[in-house]
Amino acid sequence: MIFLGADHAGFELKEEIRKWLQERGDSVMDMGTDSKENVDFTEYAKSVAKATIEQNGKGILFCSSGQGMAIAANKVDGIRAAVAWIPEIAEESKAHSDTNVLCLPANFLKADQVKEIIDKWLSTPFASEPRYIRRIKRMKEFETN
Repeated sequence: MIFLGADHAGFELKEEIRKWLQERGDSVMDMGTDSKENVDFTEYAKSVAKATIEQNGKGILFCSSGQGMAIAANKVDGIRAAVAWIPEIAEESKAHSDTNVLCLPANFLKADQVKEIIDKWLSTPFASEPRYIRRIKRMKEFETN
C-alpha cells in the first residue's frame, strides 16, 4: 500500500500522482489534504508516517520544498524519509537507507519529473550490504517511542 499525503502546496500534484498510481494498478490510500486551503503539513506527515509503519507500506508526501514533510515524518519511529528532486537521489535513498517515505518538493517539480522519481524509488531494492544494514540498525538506536 502506498500512502499519500500533502499540504495545500502539494495538493494538486498529489491529486495528479494519485490518479497516475491508481491507473498503474498500485494500491493507494489518500490521507489528505483534500483542497488547496491552507493546512498544517505536520498532521499529514504524521498520518502517512504512522500508516506506513503500522501497515508496512510506503509513504509519499508533498509540500512546497519537501523538507518540512521529511522533518515531521522522521519524528515517527521506524520512518526513514528522504527528500528527492531527481531520480538518482530517490534511488540512492532506497538502495542505501531503505527509505520508506519519499518527500517531494511540489513547488520545484512538474508531474512528469515526479513520476520518474517515484518510478525509480518504487523499483529500487534495498542494497542489503552489511554497511547499510549496520547503519540502519544504528539509526534505530535513536528511536525513543
